[in-house]
Amino acid sequence: MSERCYYEILSVARDADAAQIKSAYRKLARTHHPDQNQGDPEAEAKFKEVGEAYSILSDPEKRAAYDKFGHAAFEQGRGGGPGAGVDPADIFGDIFSEFFGGARGGRRQGPARGADLRYDLDISLEDAFNGRELEINLPGKELCDRCDGSMAEPGSSPETCSTCQGRGRVRVQQGFFTMERGCPKCSGRGTVIKDPCRQCAGQGTVQKDRTLSINIPAGIESGQRIRLTGEGDPGPQGGVAGDLYIFVEVEEHELFERDGPNLYCRTPVPMVKAALGGDIEIPTIDGNRSRITIPEGAQTGRRMRLRSKGMPTLRGGAHGDLYVELFVETPQKLSARQKELLQEFCDCSGEECNPESNGFLGKVKKFWEDLTDVEDAR
Repeated sequence: MSERCYYEILSVARDADAAQIKSAYRKLARTHHPDQNQGDPEAEAKFKEVGEAYSILSDPEKRAAYDKFGHAAFEQGRGGGPGAGVDPADIFGDIFSEFFGGARGGRRQGPARGADLRYDLDISLEDAFNGRELEINLPGKELCDRCDGSMAEPGSSPETCSTCQGRGRVRVQQGFFTMERGCPKCSGRGTVIKDPCRQCAGQGTVQKDRTLSINIPAGIESGQRIRLTGEGDPGPQGGVAGDLYIFVEVEEHELFERDGPNLYCRTPVPMVKAALGGDIEIPTIDGNRSRITIPEGAQTGRRMRLRSKGMPTLRGGAHGDLYVELFVETPQKLSARQKELLQEFCDCSGEECNPESNGFLGKVKKFWEDLTDVEDAR
């Protein structure tokens, strides 16, 4: 028995009324319930302590005895001990509906819901841009046509479970408390199959592939999923079918990189065109072309934006932008004449032709001079 003050355990005042005590207990029971904290012995201990406190303070006679004698009221046979004469199933009250999905008292869980299915789908960036309707081959299950999902051989029917008497739940002892759990014999259905269907072996479903048509919305991104309600496995014995979740992965593109609704395209520019300026054509994801003007003296890394040439947004008609990143290409495999012409250009070029290079060289020169001055000072 806990020696802590029961009022402190429930964090209520000594003059708290029954409603306040019940509310405090329900809140703490949810927090420390073993099903919510599996593998945590400290939470289980607190849960038992909270239940012990409530079993005393919720009973007017036990509370009066506790207020007068403290824990001594329940020692050496006084008062029958904490929880005596109290049905713990009633202590938990309606919090069972939160922990066990609404199953409580004599109500069984009912037919099981069918399993959810997952399908991984790879699509191209063009499909993500345009949207697409396509068909997928989906491995899954369907109701057995011999037993119509009843799981029993035709001519027979499910029988009431002898372990739970059709309730679908059994009570088990856990320390001070009696807890309710789904019946292990009938899996919470309240019935058992004495003569299982020979075609589905009592499963109610059989394995069967099917073809399904799905719609891929324009603007979808990698990692997003599409939920198709009721397209999962069927539930046996008339249970609701599960859902199908399609996880989408957009494949990498050889020209474009995607960042949300925006696209990026790295484009080579010949050295001469970068120096003199000019126009180039850029492909766009919709299959068309756009012309951009390269400014005179363009450098590697410069970005140019084409508005509304990116991806559509998933919700709404807006489009992102296409960013064209330039990189200046140095000529290769030059002929003797080409090398001669480049050398002539270099010879007649002033500092203003290469401001970045000359600026960098000036910084390097100053760096070396500063180092020399430091050495001389030593």
